[in-house]
Amino acid sequence: MMRASLVELLKHALLDLKASWVMWILLALSVVDLIIIIERAAFLRSIRDNVPKLAAELDSLLRGDRVREALDRMKASKSAEAAVVVAGLRHADLGPASAEKAMAGAQALQRVRLERGLAVLGTVGNNAPFLGLLGTVIGVIEAFEILGRPTDAAAAQAASALAPQAIMSSIAEALVATAVGLFVAIPAVAAFNWFQRRIQTVGANTEALSNVVLAHLAAEAPPAEARAAAP
Repeated sequence: MMRASLVELLKHALLDLKASWVMWILLALSVVDLIIIIERAAFLRSIRDNVPKLAAELDSLLRGDRVREALDRMKASKSAEAAVVVAGLRHADLGPASAEKAMAGAQALQRVRLERGLAVLGTVGNNAPFLGLLGTVIGVIEAFEILGRPTDAAAAQAASALAPQAIMSSIAEALVATAVGLFVAIPAVAAFNWFQRRIQTVGANTEALSNVVLAHLAAEAPPAEARAAAP
């Protein structure tokens, strides 16, 4: 009896709320998603740089022992890759191990900066379909409630004309909730995957530039003949 009363209480609570509140939540999440996507896309665009050209310039300056000029060139770049190299060049006088540690720390900070907001996209992408499914379940419960509502012949006859329309309306609302959940989730997942791919590219570029610095710091002084033959 207590279990039946609890089920009835929960059923009536869901029916009173209907599925519209789920759609309002999904609408709010879609706005949040859009803001994050636009902000992250603009941010990643603002820190883009020609990394192969940057690596060639860095290698050329370091070959000429112009560490100060290399540091200034990296500071002039807005890219996350250059910011990591700056940390290494600042510790160049302390040796390769110190520079490597400095660049590892800077790379971790840059990764946090690059991934800001992506947890929200991932969470919405994973859970929006479940919110839509919740709205669908509420709509189906409402449809079955309408089917079981008439209790006597007179009431059943009076409601027979309106029941099919009300049932179809509840089912339609339920399906709309599912569709809205998918509509919110798909762009969030697509954007999350694209941003993760972009972050991986930045990480690979950072590793390439870091290795250029470490190669010069760890290199032994070449013989005079090899230095003269070098391009």
